[in-house]
Amino acid sequence: MPDEDPVTSATLAMALPGARRTVAQAHTMHRVRHPDKATTASPQRRAVAGSSSGSPAGRVDTGAGQALCCQARAGRRGAPVGGAGRPEGVGVHTSTPRVVACVAAAVLSMCLSACQRPDPSDPAGPPGPSVAARGNTDATPSAARVSPAPAGSALELVGTLTVAGRGAKTGYTREQYGPAWADTDRNGCDTRNDILRRDLTDRTYRAGTHDCVVLSGQLAEPYTGQPVTFSKDRASAVQIDHVVALSDAWQKGAASWPYPRRLGFANDPLNLLAADGPANEAKGDADTASWLPPNKAFRCAYVARQVAVKSTYALTVTDAEREAMLRVLRTCPTLPPPTGINLLPVPGVPAAPDAPSVAPASRPAEPDYGTCAMVQAHGAGRYHRGEPAYGYYQDGDGDGVVCE
Repeated sequence: MPDEDPVTSATLAMALPGARRTVAQAHTMHRVRHPDKATTASPQRRAVAGSSSGSPAGRVDTGAGQALCCQARAGRRGAPVGGAGRPEGVGVHTSTPRVVACVAAAVLSMCLSACQRPDPSDPAGPPGPSVAARGNTDATPSAARVSPAPAGSALELVGTLTVAGRGAKTGYTREQYGPAWADTDRNGCDTRNDILRRDLTDRTYRAGTHDCVVLSGQLAEPYTGQPVTFSKDRASAVQIDHVVALSDAWQKGAASWPYPRRLGFANDPLNLLAADGPANEAKGDADTASWLPPNKAFRCAYVARQVAVKSTYALTVTDAEREAMLRVLRTCPTLPPPTGINLLPVPGVPAAPDAPSVAPASRPAEPDYGTCAMVQAHGAGRYHRGEPAYGYYQDGDGDGVVCE
């Protein structure tokens, strides 16, 4: 380390008393501004105080002040700090007032920095904007704030669903829900044809069925967004989907239901949609967490219908399922859940009740007539899958009904 300049050292010694007075004033200001702070001197204060006693801290601070002043002079005169490379005979001395000002400014800057430095032990933390500037500090941050769901919306209805784990699938079969498709509303049409009549346009009907049996029509298919042509000879192209799958319902509450309630659930138009056959098969028995329609424009309506069904029948949802419902419905927060059955009336038949929930009256077992023509000749017919007589005849169109 180069030798200290004797003139500069002497000048620093002259300046230190004034600097100490400046520091004392700064300490007084600090105590006035922060009366609750401990009076223990900070390291910076101890360093300055020790400068008069020749302590190591004092020598360090003196050297720091001297370096600051020398750097200031070097910058003014273009000379390197410490005298290296200084032309012979050229001094680095400056007037005493300049040195005093330099030292005082350096020490005061250190003290003020110490006053402003936050105390880690202070529970209030570092200083921040005023209460008026920062607003209500108790409010939830905007990024985490969740707006309440609009009243009457499907999003609000999600909050009423019970969250529980998925139950066992043990004991589930399609037959647990009765024959596919029953005429639970007693309108003379089975549920499949009821839904086809509701969801298809440009329909044609089989003669003599009171506009019940649909032969053809056009479907604005919701799951894919593509139009599908339905015809009786290609019935599997359009399938009737249980929006909440029967297997999923079984695992989330339906296993404990009595038979009439399960039969009503399987034939409730609220839970049924005409859909593209391959898309319906791809869905299987998945819930909202595992499958959504490829047609994104229909996802809100689809999830809202699932929520309505689960709410109506008090079926549970899993955590993942609930989160998936919320994620979709937050993109359409005002969408209401669907209500009612919206079936087309059958000519000459009273309107169907809103909530089919009882099994149709049982009828005596009928003999095997051999052909559907003979069935009709005896005034019988329209056997549904699950009824004994259904197995006597061929279900050519796979709609679950024979001898229509």
